[in-house]
Amino acid sequence: MNLLGDLYYAGHGVSQDYKQAREWYEKGAAGGNAIAMANIGYLYERGYGVTQDSKQARQWYEKAAADGNSSAMSNLGNLYQYGIGVPVDIAQARQWYQKAAAAGDPNAPKRLEELKK
Repeated sequence: MNLLGDLYYAGHGVSQDYKQAREWYEKGAAGGNAIAMANIGYLYERGYGVTQDSKQARQWYEKAAADGNSSAMSNLGNLYQYGIGVPVDIAQARQWYQKAAAAGDPNAPKRLEELKK
């Protein structure tokens, strides 16, 4: 279901349709797929196929992170680093990036370095 969502998100073999992508991601999330949960968070963060809603994005990222999704952890760090829907909190950002790095997110070490500047 998540992969079908990805096809609609990117428009591979089908017309690009963020609303269809969200529907498939929601089905995957209902089945416990943490990647689908993170993808829904991203749609809400960016306003793709939904009304942009940072609170919803954070909630979906938190669900995905609780299930071990490293990109959701990194995205939570991003929300806190830049104050997207939450107050800027560098300590929180650092914690999420550290968790993401430990879970294997390839972008997290780079983001941790940015915090040192």
